[in-house]
Amino acid sequence: MRFLDLFAGIGGFRLGMEQASHHCIGFCEIDKFARRSYKAIHDTSKEVEMHDITRVSDEFIQSLGPVDILCGGFPCQAFSIAGKRHRFSDTRGTLFFEIARFTTLLRPKLLFI
Repeated sequence: MRFLDLFAGIGGFRLGMEQASHHCIGFCEIDKFARRSYKAIHDTSKEVEMHDITRVSDEFIQSLGPVDILCGGFPCQAFSIAGKRHRFSDTRGTLFFEIARFTTLLRPKLLFI
């Protein structure tokens, strides 16, 4: 199955997905150091690379074609007891809505967050 890796970090979700024989079509990660590590660890040469998820247009998302699985390890500090738990008042908490936007536009068979 084809998957898209959002909030990719250095590719933890991706490792498991590829071990389960799924194929990555692209990734999104805002942190330049994490992206550099991700690209050093994984072969991303034929994939879409996105940086700031809030700047990815709806039209671009729709142009990705079919996505079977949408993966997203969005920042959890806004909800976790390890953080201040400001939930949606914390900008990191609102990034959940970006996963919802991608899901609405791509209609994947599975959502893995």
